[in-house]
Amino acid sequence: MSSKVPPIILNNGVAMPQLGFGVWQVPDDEAQRAVATALEAGYRSIDTAAIYGNEEGVGRAVAASGIPRKDLFVTTKLWNADHGYDPAMRALDVSLEKLGLEYVDLYLIHWPLPSRGRFVETYQAMEKLNADGRAKAIGVSNFLPEHLRTLIAHASLIPAVNQIELHPHMQQHAAREYHAQQGITTEAWSPLGQGRGLLEVPAIIAIAQKHNRTPAQIVLRWHIQLGNVVIPKSVTPDRIRENIEVFDFSLDTEDMAAISALNEDRRLGPDPATFDVG
Repeated sequence: MSSKVPPIILNNGVAMPQLGFGVWQVPDDEAQRAVATALEAGYRSIDTAAIYGNEEGVGRAVAASGIPRKDLFVTTKLWNADHGYDPAMRALDVSLEKLGLEYVDLYLIHWPLPSRGRFVETYQAMEKLNADGRAKAIGVSNFLPEHLRTLIAHASLIPAVNQIELHPHMQQHAAREYHAQQGITTEAWSPLGQGRGLLEVPAIIAIAQKHNRTPAQIVLRWHIQLGNVVIPKSVTPDRIRENIEVFDFSLDTEDMAAISALNEDRRLGPDPATFDVG
């Protein structure tokens, strides 16, 4: 099955599917099956990370899929213990070996760790990995605008992507605006709010009923229309298939406004300004 997902063109010209499949908290032995299901359903973008411990399972699914490598978009992330120039160079070697790939399509710094003050030299290693063709695009994850300003002041490449917590309860207006000014694509993690009540919100249920869709499809469509890249995660085959079926309907202005009104600036995950683990 060919993909039905439109691409976002990153600031270096690389095409990234606007909707991908996330494997956070998916054990390695389950990751192969979940990714295989996603690829069969039409997903072509897979988002993993060194710390997830499932790069090998992702790699097995990719290898077994029979899909040409050029038609797949694989993201992984550098973990906090590997900040610094030399550790970052070695970290991608390890990830590529586990994934069974010669390159990744997108390589991200997982957290800025501002207290350690090493994200600039880490990113300089990633610029070298990009120049060597081992990471087709590079970017960051969980960077606040203040971290991005520091990074951009010392970088020769503006990050292609910043992957941040983003859902209707945490809409990240300031970050999205800054990204747009800089040509950085915003990618949403926990786009559905981690199953912590977002999909039971009456306004979202009402919009779902209006369109004869599920609440999850409504929230994913909201992201798509905002221009976010989104990576919903599920290990349930029906949900995996359902989450990609968001390109054959549209939310109207009233729907978008009702969802925008749900913002509470409420984080579910750690605060990037202070998070310093690993």
